[in-house]
Amino acid sequence: MAYFGILRPDSIEVLRDEACRASLSRYFDIFEGRKLAKFQICKRMPLDFQEDAAEGDLWGLHDRAISSFREFERGIDLGGPRAMAGAPGKSLLDLKIHLAKRILESCRLCQRRCGRNRAKGELGYCKCGAEIHVSSIFEHLGEEPELVPSGTIFTNGCTMACLHCQNWSISQWYEVGRPYSPKSLAMEVDALKARGCRNANLVGGDPTPWLPQWLEAFKYVRENIAVVWNSNSYYSEEAAKLLAGFADVYLLDFKYGPGRCAERISSAPSYWDVATRNLLAAKEHGELIVRVLVLPGHIDCCAKPVLEWIARNLGAGTRVNIMDQYRPEWRYYEVEELRRRLRREEFQEVISYAREIGLKNFIT
Repeated sequence: MAYFGILRPDSIEVLRDEACRASLSRYFDIFEGRKLAKFQICKRMPLDFQEDAAEGDLWGLHDRAISSFREFERGIDLGGPRAMAGAPGKSLLDLKIHLAKRILESCRLCQRRCGRNRAKGELGYCKCGAEIHVSSIFEHLGEEPELVPSGTIFTNGCTMACLHCQNWSISQWYEVGRPYSPKSLAMEVDALKARGCRNANLVGGDPTPWLPQWLEAFKYVRENIAVVWNSNSYYSEEAAKLLAGFADVYLLDFKYGPGRCAERISSAPSYWDVATRNLLAAKEHGELIVRVLVLPGHIDCCAKPVLEWIARNLGAGTRVNIMDQYRPEWRYYEVEELRRRLRREEFQEVISYAREIGLKNFIT
């Protein structure tokens, strides 16, 4: 169904943007109705497993299935007999759900690996327990033009604690949100598609603490809709494995350079190593949009190294959003350089550097 709201002109113009379409070709095919979203393929891929098997054995089975997922996906794309088939008795998605629930018993969904038994209601660093809480669900018109209208679902909780967080009331649980069951979430996703949204944009806070609930919710989603994983990139290797074959577009923040800025501002040690690992995995298993929020005073230590790494490791054609939307929020006053807005000349220096190193598919 077409979207009948008022769209930004660039969300229509982007449909003719060759560089954007090249970097997100499958995403365009999904929302234009030519291909199935990965979660729909994942639930069509039969995979028998014993739920009481050792976790290591289940991960081995999962990894072998992921290695053959692309071939299975190609068969679906070509309109093979499985393309219109219903879900088998057990599927790759079922295995992902089962593994995610096991992880929840000693949580290691994010890089902190806090080990809390969230399945029994213990709260992790993210302050998340067993039941997903949603702050808001709506058609977002302010995202990247290729995503608009974007069916955004904002969940509570976050795996980081950015002192300048613009969504601090959600990420830090000042707003409690509303609990949802997986089936009720699936109904919301279907409704977003029916209202003309191009995607289901899973965001927060950060969606990582709720990956088990999201996997289960999409087991019940009927519509064919692209899944956008909108994250700070600070998730574990196990979470990255579960996202493979589920997320269509990884909309990932690349917040900090290789120094200690991430630890000082966001309580996120080893952020550079974790983010670069997850960005490479995202490129391998899906399509990628990278967000780079330029912070005042963090041009040489963060913005430039981030853009240089993207150009060198992800390619000049990677879709990158270089953002100047920083504003002082939450506990910004605890960091001296964050007590002011970004200067225009700082942002222009970053844009000039992006051109200098050859990035060809960035927006601002």
